[in-house]
Amino acid sequence: MTERERDLAHRIPPGQRLTEKWPVLTYGATPRIDLRKWTFRCFGLVEQESTWTWEEFLKLPRVEITSDVHCVTHWSLLDNRWEGVHIRELLKHVRVKPEAIAVMVHADPDYTTNLALEELVDDDALLALKHNGRDLEPDHGGPCRLVVPKLYFWKSAKWVRAFEFLDVNPPGFWEENGYHMHADPWQEERFSGQETRAMQQMRAEALRTLRQRERLK
Repeated sequence: MTERERDLAHRIPPGQRLTEKWPVLTYGATPRIDLRKWTFRCFGLVEQESTWTWEEFLKLPRVEITSDVHCVTHWSLLDNRWEGVHIRELLKHVRVKPEAIAVMVHADPDYTTNLALEELVDDDALLALKHNGRDLEPDHGGPCRLVVPKLYFWKSAKWVRAFEFLDVNPPGFWEENGYHMHADPWQEERFSGQETRAMQQMRAEALRTLRQRERLK
């Protein structure tokens, strides 16, 4: 085995194959986004709800992070160089309440995905504006997408617009349509049928809680 092969063996999860291209996979059409109306919002269990316009968002401090991408459709793209705003930078402005344990990610046109709060604030998670030195193309989530590289890439929502901080962890769009709640590529957590009983109970209880709250509004 060559040195390159040994390196890849430690970087490509089970069931994945290496690609040199970045496939475009989207449910539905790529939305047209007017940056004059674009905003990013943090709300829910926070001390101070905050909303940024596009101009305000561009003024936030930026980071560069290099990470690998693993898609649930079995391809992996290595050494992606991202530039954008680290999640912790946003949280300085909102101060998440102690009871928050999860985040519902909201994205255009009407997409959601769920994350445990601890994974959203990981060292390599960010809101990306650039990929390999270029502005993110619309088909890849431009102008802004979430990047959470330790999870399958459907968790890294394209066209992201808001974080909703919650004390429960309900499923988002793909999670309600048969995908795994957690999505760890090294454990091949692809589908809901692979979830533990405890995770399935959490899924059901979170949905019940949110629906009860909606009825009380």
